Amino acid sequence: MGGRGRLRRLAGPDGELWWWRVGHRHRPGGGPCQETLVLYRDGRADRPAARLVFAGGPGRVAGGDPYSHSGLVIDEHGNAANLHLPSVVRAFVDEVRAREPADGEVDGWELLPAVVVRRAAAATPGVPPGCPPGP
Repeated sequence: MGGRGRLRRLAGPDGELWWWRVGHRHRPGGGPCQETLVLYRDGRADRPAARLVFAGGPGRVAGGDPYSHSGLVIDEHGNAANLHLPSVVRAFVDEVRAREPADGEVDGWELLPAVVVRRAAAATPGVPPGCPPGP
């Protein structure tokens, strides 16, 4: 996968280029671990388009759990994503573009369920976009 924190390139279906990196951080004072997915629009590596933050907590895994790995996020409903996979990052980019968040930090947990549904629909041919996953 390469070095942690290294910017990786992601080309979208419309030709738009994005750069991204996954990180892990600890809050001062001993707060929960956080996984971050930082997204940059091409040519704007000086300022993130969005910083998605997944803070660990009750029922939530954010990479720092003893039974998880770097980049793994799981919410209390079982929605899971590996932030190191380009297909997952593509789904988060699509959600960020659809919601147009202000620059700065975004609560990644709010986007995770939509990303899981988007990826499931994309993996199932013939299913209309936005259709929930099957049984």
